[in-house]
Amino acid sequence: MISIIDRRVESQVADAATGKRTAVQRRRASAIMAAGGVAMIAIARIAWLGGLRLNLRPSEPLGLWRIVPIDRQVVVGDLVFVCPPPGPVSVFGLERGYFRRGPCSGGAAPLIKTVGALSGARIEIGAAVMINGVLLPRSRLSPVDGQGRSLSPWAGIVVPPGHLFLHSPFAGSYDSRYFGPVPEAGLLGLARLILTVDP
Repeated sequence: MISIIDRRVESQVADAATGKRTAVQRRRASAIMAAGGVAMIAIARIAWLGGLRLNLRPSEPLGLWRIVPIDRQVVVGDLVFVCPPPGPVSVFGLERGYFRRGPCSGGAAPLIKTVGALSGARIEIGAAVMINGVLLPRSRLSPVDGQGRSLSPWAGIVVPPGHLFLHSPFAGSYDSRYFGPVPEAGLLGLARLILTVDP
């Protein structure tokens, strides 16, 4: 009888010790996960302040990019980071999911686009884009997006002073073909690819 009671007491003591070890292990695991989360946020913040951006959109290569300050006039062909203008362009792009949320004044993240034309250029938009009478390569327009929702092209005319006409060779890109030229004031700098991610 005594040995059965002794075994029960030993079993209860062992269970209590195991429970304490499990609780300690859970607290340690939680502390490690919390510290890891704080470290990841700190690294992301430092990367953001250093001009690094992660591109997850297919209009340019997926991967890590850097915003390089520009110390000269923008030229046609420059690959740039630019904020979409606040107002209808940003609202529509965010509602449709064409833009990600971010720090630009309209609530969107900066876009990576190629400068297709500068102020003063004459833009004609039909099945594709003509700039000053010359076809812009890979500029075919689509009447619908990837989900079958209708897209309206920009009417086209002369790019106004202080504006840029943006383009991406990616067929599904939402760019100036649809929303028109954007203010140069939204230009953040040149876009430089650091690391490509091939899914």
